[in-house]
Amino acid sequence: MTEKQPCVYMMASRRNGTLYVGVTSDLIKRVYEHRSDAVDGFTKRFQVHSLVWYAHVDEITSAILREKQIKKWSRAAKIRLIEMQNPNWRDLWIELTTPSMASGFRQSMPE
Repeated sequence: MTEKQPCVYMMASRRNGTLYVGVTSDLIKRVYEHRSDAVDGFTKRFQVHSLVWYAHVDEITSAILREKQIKKWSRAAKIRLIEMQNPNWRDLWIELTTPSMASGFRQSMPE
C-alpha cells in the first residue's frame, strides 16, 4: 500500500493561464483525477490539467493552512511561487510519476 503524504499543489490550464490551488494526501491520484476530468468541478470546466507546482508537508492540517494562505495571495504572487521552482511552467506530472526523474520540486518554499 502506498503511504499518503499531505501536499499542497497548483495546476494551470497553460502558462499564465487559469490557476487552481488544492490540497490532498494522495497527489498522484488527485492530479490524475484532474487530468482525466474524472470529477466535475473547476478544473474540468476550465481545462486545468498541468501540475506546475507542489510541496509536500508533514501534517494534513499544515497542508490545509498553506492552501488557504496561497489561495488568498494575489495572482502575481502565485505566479512568482510557480516560477521560482518551475520557470518554464513544465507539467510536473511526468516527474511525479517517474521517481527516478524527480528533480526536487517537492520542497516547501518560504513566502
